[in-house]
Amino acid sequence: MGKACRAIACCLSAALLAGAAGCGRDAQPAASAQRPSVSRTYEASDDVLYNPLTGFAPEADDPDAVGAHTLVYIEVLWKDIEPEEGVYDFTLLEEKNNLEQWRQEGKHAVLRFMCDKPSEEEHMDIPEWLYEKTGDGSFYAYDETHKGYSPDYSNPVFIAAHEKAIEALGEALGRDTFVSYVELGSLGHWGEWHVNYDEGIVRLPKEAVREQYVTPYLTAFPQAKMLMRRPFNTAAKYGFGLYDDTAGHPESTADWLDWIENGGDYSQAQETDALTPMPDAWQTAPIGGELNSDLTMQYMLTDGLQTTLQLLQASHTTFLGPNCPTGRSERSGEGCEEGIAAVHNTLGYRLRIAEAVYYPANGEEPPACRLEWANDGIAPMYWDWPVYLYTLDAAGQVTGRYPVDLETTSLLPGKTYETLTELDGAALGEGASLCLGIEDPMTGRPAVSFGMQTETVDGMACLFTF
Repeated sequence: MGKACRAIACCLSAALLAGAAGCGRDAQPAASAQRPSVSRTYEASDDVLYNPLTGFAPEADDPDAVGAHTLVYIEVLWKDIEPEEGVYDFTLLEEKNNLEQWRQEGKHAVLRFMCDKPSEEEHMDIPEWLYEKTGDGSFYAYDETHKGYSPDYSNPVFIAAHEKAIEALGEALGRDTFVSYVELGSLGHWGEWHVNYDEGIVRLPKEAVREQYVTPYLTAFPQAKMLMRRPFNTAAKYGFGLYDDTAGHPESTADWLDWIENGGDYSQAQETDALTPMPDAWQTAPIGGELNSDLTMQYMLTDGLQTTLQLLQASHTTFLGPNCPTGRSERSGEGCEEGIAAVHNTLGYRLRIAEAVYYPANGEEPPACRLEWANDGIAPMYWDWPVYLYTLDAAGQVTGRYPVDLETTSLLPGKTYETLTELDGAALGEGASLCLGIEDPMTGRPAVSFGMQTETVDGMACLFTF
């Protein structure tokens, strides 16, 4: 038993003998004003936490980069999954990206489907058969690193084929919560909903056509959170999240934040009022993206670190990838460990218990535990994962599991929340512990680490040891 838990055990024994509150300020429920209790407060920690659904999302095909990170980034090029019309093959995608390994390790994925990924070589990212059926797009080569083919996204044959491809992708990867985030995707260079139309590339279509590229995802990935590159009217309509692929760049992110605050026009389609103000979107839908490629990773993590952190905080960013300070050597941020830790610890949620109060059995009243929750992060969790209090015997074996009445999505930053949980039938003899955990439904195991100073046991935070 650690020093902290031994101290609590002593206080608890005193409280039981005296029949009064001990070890901290009185924080009993009103209905139990005279009930003996013991309380414990917890200091916040600055440990780097590798929590699910937040943090860095390295390329799924780079196991060394993924390491302890809980998110992986899956890039899907259309040409790789449908070599023949109506014939889908996900073998290469699954093997290249180590998807079975990541599932077994309980990781989650960010997915983006692309029709056009510029590179140094002349190429197409759509299947050859589809080009032969359409062929009304634009080959481009507007500098040495931006060559490729941009389809005409207004073509009805192309739209119909895209719908079928997304349906097949969902059948392969959308059957559970492994793919937790889908960045839309599909339109424009890198799936970012923009093209360099100044080079003669066919412009992106109007809103009514663009929405036909969105709706297939809703049925293909019903359990995933969708994110769009800008606060399009469609994003507001469906309650989507947003992503910024220029994160950490002061001017570009300022423009992006201005769209979110004020809405605006969409020059890509020569459309007015195509963007809707969504300043509170982060409270219910995730903000993602990746660090920009214009500034060096070293600069963003050292001299520009405070600016990087301020932009992430203003954006309420939950995850960054694949361009994040891990992975490919030229963008790894090697030697910038303090900056990497600061960025990682800024992202997403960071939950802790400010105070726990334990009420032992009192006559016909069962034991109970009141928790005061805090979120020291910049965003909530975006899934309601089950929360439990666990009783453990002296050997560390779980003897009881008690649901805590809490929607984890409600834990917004800067606010406190209280829960009271009865522990009916709890066995809490000498050496027993009371622990807290948030379980990932995909694995059935406690998965969330708490940002507070306390012992942990198999993914559970130790609140009291008796």
